[in-house]
Amino acid sequence: MTDQEIAAIHPLDLFRDDERALIEKRITETFELGDASVEATLIAKDGHGTPFLFTGKRIERGGIVLLIGMGLDITEQREILRVTSKLLRRNQTLMKSSMEGIYVLDAEGNVVEANDAFCNMLGYTPSEMSQLNVADWNVQWSAEELRAKISELIGNSAALETVQRCKDGHLIDVELCMTGVDLEGESYLFVASRDITERQKIQSVLQRHHQVIETAMDGFWMTSDDGILEEVNEAYVWLSGYTRSELIGMHISELEANERPEDVAAHLKKIFEHGQDRFETRHRRKNGEVYDIEISVTFMENIRKVFVFAHDISQRKSASLALQHNQELLNEAQRLAKLGSWEMIFKTGVLHWSDEVYRIFQLDPSQAEISYDLFMRFVHPRDREMIDKAYERSLLEKCPYDIEHRLLLSDDSIKWVREHCITEFDEAGEAVRSVGMVQDITEQKNTQEALRIAAATFESHDAILITDARSRILNVNRAFTEVTGYSLEEVIGKNPRIMSSGRHDHNFYIEMWQQLQHVGSWSGEIWDKRKDGDIYPKWMTITAVKNDRDEITQYVAIFSDITERKRAEEEIRVLAFYDPLTRLPNRRLFLDRLRVSLPGSARRNDYGAVLFLDMDRFKTLNDTLGHEFGDLMLIEVAQRLKLCVREMDTVARLGGDEFVVLIEGADDDAQNAAHKVGVVAEKIRTSLAKPYHLKAHEHHSSPSIGVTLFHGTESSPDELLRRADLAMYQAKSNGRNAVRFFDPTMQANVEQHEAIENDLRHAAERGELHLYYQLQVDNALNTIGAEALIRWQHPRRGMVSPAQFIPVAEESSLILDIGHWVLETACRQLACWQRNAKMQHLSLAVNISARQFRRDDLVDIVAAMLIEHGIKPSLLKLELTESVVLGDVADVVKKMHALKALGIQLSLDDFGTGYSSLSYLKKLPLDQIKIDQSFVQDIVSDANDAVMVKTIIDMATNFRLNVIAEGVETEAQFTLLKQHNCMAYQGYLFSKPVPLTEFETLVQQKI
Repeated sequence: MTDQEIAAIHPLDLFRDDERALIEKRITETFELGDASVEATLIAKDGHGTPFLFTGKRIERGGIVLLIGMGLDITEQREILRVTSKLLRRNQTLMKSSMEGIYVLDAEGNVVEANDAFCNMLGYTPSEMSQLNVADWNVQWSAEELRAKISELIGNSAALETVQRCKDGHLIDVELCMTGVDLEGESYLFVASRDITERQKIQSVLQRHHQVIETAMDGFWMTSDDGILEEVNEAYVWLSGYTRSELIGMHISELEANERPEDVAAHLKKIFEHGQDRFETRHRRKNGEVYDIEISVTFMENIRKVFVFAHDISQRKSASLALQHNQELLNEAQRLAKLGSWEMIFKTGVLHWSDEVYRIFQLDPSQAEISYDLFMRFVHPRDREMIDKAYERSLLEKCPYDIEHRLLLSDDSIKWVREHCITEFDEAGEAVRSVGMVQDITEQKNTQEALRIAAATFESHDAILITDARSRILNVNRAFTEVTGYSLEEVIGKNPRIMSSGRHDHNFYIEMWQQLQHVGSWSGEIWDKRKDGDIYPKWMTITAVKNDRDEITQYVAIFSDITERKRAEEEIRVLAFYDPLTRLPNRRLFLDRLRVSLPGSARRNDYGAVLFLDMDRFKTLNDTLGHEFGDLMLIEVAQRLKLCVREMDTVARLGGDEFVVLIEGADDDAQNAAHKVGVVAEKIRTSLAKPYHLKAHEHHSSPSIGVTLFHGTESSPDELLRRADLAMYQAKSNGRNAVRFFDPTMQANVEQHEAIENDLRHAAERGELHLYYQLQVDNALNTIGAEALIRWQHPRRGMVSPAQFIPVAEESSLILDIGHWVLETACRQLACWQRNAKMQHLSLAVNISARQFRRDDLVDIVAAMLIEHGIKPSLLKLELTESVVLGDVADVVKKMHALKALGIQLSLDDFGTGYSSLSYLKKLPLDQIKIDQSFVQDIVSDANDAVMVKTIIDMATNFRLNVIAEGVETEAQFTLLKQHNCMAYQGYLFSKPVPLTEFETLVQQKI
């Protein structure tokens, strides 16, 4: 419109009919009140409407009242408002319907808004949630830390994982996505949270499965369906000799020693068809060595992957070959002894002969069809009836038989054989099988005959002794007198036992005479005593002489003095098994002992160790002063080594300046064994590092020691030596004069143990130890005291858990100094609280270790601290564990009464978890018992724990003792404990252990 057109119409005509009344009303208000405003749609000439904001103001000009108005096009503002409103509704709908927990916090961590999903996640109602602060459910950080994090996130975003406590007390793992914004000067944190507890559990299970694969002793690998390795475990890395990175991407045919690539492809195809397979093959290690392996393979069609477990069966193959070899040795032994074996199975009538039986009967095993009838055809006709009757009698009387008889062979030759048979019977008394042996004794028979002929002419270089059947000496020759010193007159009519050395037990002689009776002769080494008392070794053969009626008439013993031979054998043995310089076992004897030790370790299920050590600067000594001084040093090293180990341990010299030590039965726990062996190794290192005084020279040297543990027969002796040698070279390369374990984990544990002990020794003086305090409350939730708990803030490791450093302190006796520091700090803090009117009533509980309690001056130390700090004794409470009272109960009771006389309180910690009994409560002057948190934890869900807790409380009440429950974390636990008449409480429901300033603030707030 033009100005003239606008001036020609009434203003109300510019608006819609439904808005004219409102416009007219606002105009009236403007004249009456002075100003007014209104939103309305202005109609253009073409009928198009535009939203405007009109404002009017009343003015007077020359006595005339005028209305001045201004219109503002608010089309864009209206659109922005519409879009904003739509976005707000959408965001509200999204927040309400989201499955993730969404909430908004202000700068102090207070809940501004939270959706239903988040309320449900923690178990709170929306009204309860609106009253909470983030510190009420976050477990990982304190309220102060949370406020700092909110401040850091303003203008930033972050994602992290944390732990939150639900309303019922249980903890969940949560993933958070957070964005901090500043709106109109106010800071807010928008958080989306997701419960990942189940995901964490699944990840943990997957990790455990991965650990199982990685720690499996069998090799494992996974390939694609074309045979390319995609994953291998550590066992196969070790087995194959390749690194993991070398194996990944290899084709399995590159590992095969038997199959060609085309054979492998065909084999894979077969596996794909059947889904699995199990077979034996041979693989080739990186160094070219071929070994036997058993493969178990599974193909998973859905993911087209091949999963393989590989078991090294080299030892099994070797054992099979050894078994075959042993069978061959047995056959050879039977051939040499001319002793065959046979077996008759009654049910089938099958008769089995060993190879030697065929040889005795001069038969071809491939042609002869053996049977009892065949056997009887070879028996001498005059002996057949005797054999038949002997066998029938043995079956009837169920006893073995032992007879000698003749064979008449196909070439008409005669052989004498000895037969022994035993028959097995079932429960019904029926014969199951007969097992026997046949020995060719033709030569023995001939020898016996020859002995009868030679008995009269027995004078020879060997000593000869003849007795009658009752072992009374009949005659001796000249050589006998020369060897023994006895004349014929001195021994005739006497028993040969007059020459007994006493070195053989009764069983030795029983077995000797049993063989004489059954076999007719005995040969062996025996120790006897000469007339002058000298004990000497001799080789003796005793033969029983029989008459024509097969009766023993005499015994003839022929023997020779083998003293010189034994001396030579001993010298050979020493040369073969001992180092001539140090007289220590050499490599050969050491390996023999190590081979024996490994099965012993398996039987005992314990750990042993091999220590390999090399002396530093030994070559320098040889080069400067000569080998004579080097030998003197090696002798001294050997002597020192033997003093550092037990008698049961083995110290050996491998050669040069290399020594090894075998330690057996260290411990049945790997960690304990590693620690004990480490102590021995350190003892050896310290001893060998001391100066060596070699004649007029002083030489300084030190050892580099490598250590490897063994458990059973898992590793061979050579492998153990190799590992210890590698660990020794690691010690040498790291600066010498050191001990290194082959196992990286155990080495790390030993080093960590030593590092913790060294750092802990100076922790107090460096101000790294701190006391944290945990609230103790009564039934009305009034704060009655606290327990002082030690914490170690290490400058590099951060907060070190007491579970990690307290055992080290106990073991190294540092617990005495640490315990003294804790007691001193607690008394000083009690003195400060006594000067504060709001905290002067608080008691403070301090834990006393068993070693600290056993100090003779403990009572004097406590008394001196009470006087020095001027504290009220009744506010100091010493908590003792049950291990304190084990042992000399009378001495414990005496010391506890002395402490009670000072006016302090005594509490028995962790009651019910050890050897708790009524006798303790009766004898010990206690003020309080503390129910262990293991009972409190499941008191709501476990009826047995509930009964146990109630019993403890009732029992303590009857003995007029105070009861405090620790580990209270939920309202349900607190309520049930109150119902059972518990008197005091401690746990996360009230407060976790906190630093001093935070504890004092907490107490002030509760007041």
